[in-house]
Amino acid sequence: MRDRYLIVNADDLGASPGVNRGILEAFERGIVTSASLMVDMPGAARFAARAGDAEGLSVGLHATLKNEDAGLLLDTAGCRRELERQLARFEDLLGRAPTHLDSHHNVHLEPPLRELFEAVARERGLPLRGFSPAHYYPGFYGQWDGKTHLEHVSAESLSQMLNAEVGEGVTEFGCHPGYIGDGFESSYLSEREAEVRTLCDPSIRARVEELGIHLINFSELAGVAGGEGA
Repeated sequence: MRDRYLIVNADDLGASPGVNRGILEAFERGIVTSASLMVDMPGAARFAARAGDAEGLSVGLHATLKNEDAGLLLDTAGCRRELERQLARFEDLLGRAPTHLDSHHNVHLEPPLRELFEAVARERGLPLRGFSPAHYYPGFYGQWDGKTHLEHVSAESLSQMLNAEVGEGVTEFGCHPGYIGDGFESSYLSEREAEVRTLCDPSIRARVEELGIHLINFSELAGVAGGEGA
């Protein structure tokens, strides 16, 4: 039987100081191993200033493709320019390339953006969510149909997901931990704080060990997956 590896990736790093704080707490005290940075958000520069304190946290780009009216930017040429700009901004902030690539609301998983993201990820040798050796699981999320379901991001629920969804090879669990405040506006607020509590719950770390799951980050993906590319 092949080993089971798990990347726990926190989206929305940089969204606000409170989101940064929740992600870093879930990394330092919990099972988060990687995060994806929104380079144009208010907390991006703040994270970059203390990124050295998060040694071992792999950080990728959480691309946000919006036009002036906050709608999805669909023009292919415009999307490529914007994606390249955000990648350059990432390197300016952190002094290095991202370890992986994904997008806000996972808009890259469907046409017409999928082909663009696949091309850019291939050119840069970056693992792309949904198209890398890591199987992506988005189910750890506490809201649907406009209603909050904190029970779905509880320790009991996550424990069941770890057992059922982490198969042989590499799996990526997406998550959205954070603390509200700092003027941060989002439809997903109380759920973020619940995620922090769950991801830091000692029973979750114990469950990971009990199941024989190896926690890794995106920097380790190629080695674990036998060198397969994005």
